[in-house]
Amino acid sequence: MTQPLQTQQRRPFSSLYSRLALTFAALILAFAGLCGGLNLLWVKKHQEEIIQRLNQGLADHIAKEWRLAKGETWNNFGVNGLFDMLMVVNPSIELYLLDNTGAILSNNAPPGRVQLLKVSLEPINEFLTHDPLPIRGDNPRVPERQEIFSAAALTKDGKPNGYLYIVLSGDDYQSLASDVWKGHVFQSVMWTGGAVLVLTLIVGLGLFFVVTRRLKALIQGIVAFDASGFTGDLQLDPAVRQSPDEIGILACTFSRMAERIANQMQQIKFQDELRREMVANVSHDLRTPLTSIQGYLETMMRKSDQLSWQEQQTYLKVAVRQSQRVSHLAQELFELAKLECKEASPHFEKFSIQELIQDVVQKYELSANAQKIRISAQFLKTIPFVYADIEMIERVLSNLIDNALRYTPEGGKIELSLTHEGGKVFVRLADTGTGIPEEYLDCLFERNCELRKQQRGKSTGIGLGLLITKQILDLHHSSVNVTSTPGQGTTFVFELPVQAKA
Repeated sequence: MTQPLQTQQRRPFSSLYSRLALTFAALILAFAGLCGGLNLLWVKKHQEEIIQRLNQGLADHIAKEWRLAKGETWNNFGVNGLFDMLMVVNPSIELYLLDNTGAILSNNAPPGRVQLLKVSLEPINEFLTHDPLPIRGDNPRVPERQEIFSAAALTKDGKPNGYLYIVLSGDDYQSLASDVWKGHVFQSVMWTGGAVLVLTLIVGLGLFFVVTRRLKALIQGIVAFDASGFTGDLQLDPAVRQSPDEIGILACTFSRMAERIANQMQQIKFQDELRREMVANVSHDLRTPLTSIQGYLETMMRKSDQLSWQEQQTYLKVAVRQSQRVSHLAQELFELAKLECKEASPHFEKFSIQELIQDVVQKYELSANAQKIRISAQFLKTIPFVYADIEMIERVLSNLIDNALRYTPEGGKIELSLTHEGGKVFVRLADTGTGIPEEYLDCLFERNCELRKQQRGKSTGIGLGLLITKQILDLHHSSVNVTSTPGQGTTFVFELPVQAKA
């Protein structure tokens, strides 16, 4: 069984706000890390592109301005002097003299620092054909790393003679670049970025708190409504219900739902009380005839030899009459229960309401004559067919006529008539009985009618026929109206459609 909302244990970070806060913080941190990493990557690439563009013609300029060859061989003294001078002017570069195959002929590195004997010519050819920068080539000092460079083709007598290869980000540059985090600018950027990140988290969490605060108020109202057993009111802040966003719509919907649930719970309790009262009333009404039956049968058993044949017949007739009353009451209770539980559904068809009334009147005519009551039916032959359940409508007519016979004195009359208006046939039953006081007319078709309580235990019964009538007409989407004048009579009117609803 599900625990009530207020008794369910709360796990850490189980609230919507905490989950949103954690998710937001994780997303911000991940986004900041991703952006920081991408920014460093692209800044480095952009810096390499700028450096390579600025020095794109460096190797070509040196090759044109300096004599790197001496006769048939390279001018080693001139090359070494040039390399040393350029290293002093720009310590970040490293110069290499290559032959046509990429083999290193000369360099300015300290002994043992050069790890490669040959440089790949593919990046050099790409550079010389002006492919998009940056382009990276081999770093002879660090074979596992490639760096940006500048290169120029060397010729002698118009023939390729080798290459001048300049690494633009040498060991000195890499050493300084690896210690960039120690610099003032980098630390300033990191502190500023961290402050912005913390401020973003604080502002975001504050906004989430503002947004979820109304949702938390809604949840607290629902928890309180649950604690009240769904019978109280859903107390919500008017600001929550009046907001035009989804939370406001949800709050209004929950308010209407809570009101409906509370009303239904009240109705269920009310119906339960009525059912209990009904059971008590039925028990009382059953007790009277059953006691009578038991008394007469026990009398016959104990005094069978002392009673005459006429007295025995009288006792048996009383017992049979009381058993019929019990049977009729049980049948009515069973029928009312089926109608209230929606187990009985009408089977609509077209039929002549005039013929049905004639049949029902003939069924009660003998009983009416015995009570010296005149029962008649008058209506025009132009009344159209009605669309309803013929057996249920017969039950309605029987209940109304039976009720009229029960409260109409000798010499009275019962009249049935029909009228047709606006696609409906109105059935009218009027009697000249004792009538019903005005204060009981509104509750006549309800279980808790005070008039029904007053009739409890009397020979007239508890009036379940009118409850059955109301249930049947409700199934036909019809209504029944009653007017009465005490001492003059009562009139019942209900309508039936002449065709099916679209």
